[in-house]
Amino acid sequence: MERRSRRSQRLVALFFLGVLLFDYPLIALFNRQASVFGVPLLYAYLFLAWAALILLIALSVESPDN
Repeated sequence: MERRSRRSQRLVALFFLGVLLFDYPLIALFNRQASVFGVPLLYAYLFLAWAALILLIALSVESPDN
């Protein structure tokens, strides 16, 4: 039962991280006239934050709890 609780707590924490990553004030910081490898900075941030969040969720769900 404790494993399920620990995993649930991690998923809730990742949810709140996602809310923070995609909240307006943080997104507004990346809304600049700059580019990363030819991609506008805002789009690069959105894609990388989204990919990182998916990776963290996958690691959290698939990792065995010790």
